[in-house]
Amino acid sequence: MAVDPEVISNFLSEQRENAPEELTQSFLNIEDYWDRKLWHQLTDVLGEYFHNPKSAPQRVSLFDSFILTFAEKINQLKFVALGLSAATQCSDDKERLRFLTKLTEKVDKPSSQDAYVYSLVAVAEVKLRLKDYDGARKDLDKAESILDTFDSVETEVHASFYRTNASHHQAKHDFAAYYKNALLYLACINLKTFTTRESQSRAYDLSIAALVSDSIYNFGELLLHPILDSLTNTEYAWLRDLLFAFNRGDLNAYNVLENNLSRAPLLEEHKTFLWQKISLSALTEAVFRRPPHDRAMTFETIARETNVQPQEIEILIMKALSLGLLKGSIDQVAEVARISWVQPKVLDMKQIDNMRVRLKDWDSSVDKLGHWIEGVGKDVWAA
Repeated sequence: MAVDPEVISNFLSEQRENAPEELTQSFLNIEDYWDRKLWHQLTDVLGEYFHNPKSAPQRVSLFDSFILTFAEKINQLKFVALGLSAATQCSDDKERLRFLTKLTEKVDKPSSQDAYVYSLVAVAEVKLRLKDYDGARKDLDKAESILDTFDSVETEVHASFYRTNASHHQAKHDFAAYYKNALLYLACINLKTFTTRESQSRAYDLSIAALVSDSIYNFGELLLHPILDSLTNTEYAWLRDLLFAFNRGDLNAYNVLENNLSRAPLLEEHKTFLWQKISLSALTEAVFRRPPHDRAMTFETIARETNVQPQEIEILIMKALSLGLLKGSIDQVAEVARISWVQPKVLDMKQIDNMRVRLKDWDSSVDKLGHWIEGVGKDVWAA
């Protein structure tokens, strides 16, 4: 693009006069770096300028009339970041989509595929807000296929992809996929950048997804994540308690917290399923509490510990086996389930204490066995 230095100089002078007084020095730096062709320094000072909320009215004009004139000379990822900041000032999402589509086309080059993905994901995010779910999915799939070819990429690119991909899955009520992508997004960012409201909103959405998903039965990653603590001492503190109740298969706690389900429409809608899920959790917890040599459980015992009707016990066990929560076999005639393995999960303090008691019992039984062998063997055993 042919650039007339005088035109650019006049444009910058005009913009400087219209800028807030506190940003005048930044504009002087912008003019100085542009005049000396110090592209790296110019990019950085523009990034700082755009980051200032008071620069908002000037972002689009600066981007269109100034930054585009030297776009090829600067880091393309930073160029896209400046474009995304300018796009926030578009009048509506339709205008924003046109702006970002042009930006995406400009960086669609073999040498700047990371910037292309960053911009393409931003396009998908706008399409989501416009409810063009198919278009957003197509863009996200394309972005993912490119990301898979990278050995490494800036964290901000991955973060934007996981955030937008999670939003798409949430809109389509694909709870397991949302849960996975939302946690990956959190792994890419510093939680301190979230406001309290943002942390609580993300924790709420993750909790709901974990509970209503028909394929998530282990909440370990979420239970250990600090974002869940943002629900403590809030109106949704009960949701955090509910997750821990599910994790330990605590039917009594579930019965106490059940009245809160009506406060979350999705939980109320899945109320029957949630009872089935807590029953499965109670079953796995009942198995987990038993030592490995004592995991042949009668249907009567299971019914007592899960509050499930006796005629539904076999179906419950088969469900647990099919989901991979348990491994074992069922003796239909004797009405006994013989369990050989239970899926590991995160333990709370009460469960850890139960394990401590079991270890003490095991230590005691080993000690008794040693004394018995010593007594029976007598002189056979050498000291």
